[in-house]
Amino acid sequence: MRLDKFLCDNNIGTRSQVKEYIKKGQVAINGQIVKKPETKVNEDTDIVICQGKEIHYQKYVYYMLNKPEGVVSATNDNTAPTVVSLLTVPEQKELFPVGRLDKDTTGLLLLTNDGALAHDLLSPKKHVDKTYRVRPEKPLSAEDIHRLESGLEIGDDKPTSPAKAVLTEDGDLLLTIHEGRFHQVKRMLQAIGNQVLTLERIRFGSLSLDPALSRGDYRALTEEEIKHLRIKE
Repeated sequence: MRLDKFLCDNNIGTRSQVKEYIKKGQVAINGQIVKKPETKVNEDTDIVICQGKEIHYQKYVYYMLNKPEGVVSATNDNTAPTVVSLLTVPEQKELFPVGRLDKDTTGLLLLTNDGALAHDLLSPKKHVDKTYRVRPEKPLSAEDIHRLESGLEIGDDKPTSPAKAVLTEDGDLLLTIHEGRFHQVKRMLQAIGNQVLTLERIRFGSLSLDPALSRGDYRALTEEEIKHLRIKE
């Protein structure tokens, strides 16, 4: 990779800015000052120092967001703030949400620039589980739980796949599904004669919502979290 591209990809500056840093002798590769922007860099093995700081190349980034209400799961929208607009990070313009949560749904949303991982996590063939905390309008019965777990007609061509439904002590429903149909959780509750009052996603694949994140807050994923997110064939 060209040195100027390496520095730009790591948000050191614009192409013209990083070329200026290089020409001024402010960049070194493996301890040697270089002054040519076209100098090749091995991003995996070379040690690059720019203005006294070592630059570690990171092609893909991953952020966990605790999505608040009133924000749309999109990169651009003319009517409401987007989940991407909540992040103030150098890679912001490259990020996109993995899947979507309704405008009034809160909780765990993954944002990344890794298209391949996003494709895997959203592929219907991969059966990636998603768990939601649902506050129902009316108390749920054992029969309701059985129907949710067995599959329901929600107006599509086929019933929902078997789900896992657990009631919490305070009467909330923890519902785990692996499909991603339009308004699926809300339609499942409607199919049993109930309504969703609040809806929060608390788990997506191997990733659980960090309880330390307030609504609207975000953090980068750890290396361990990223490793476990990857789907083994």
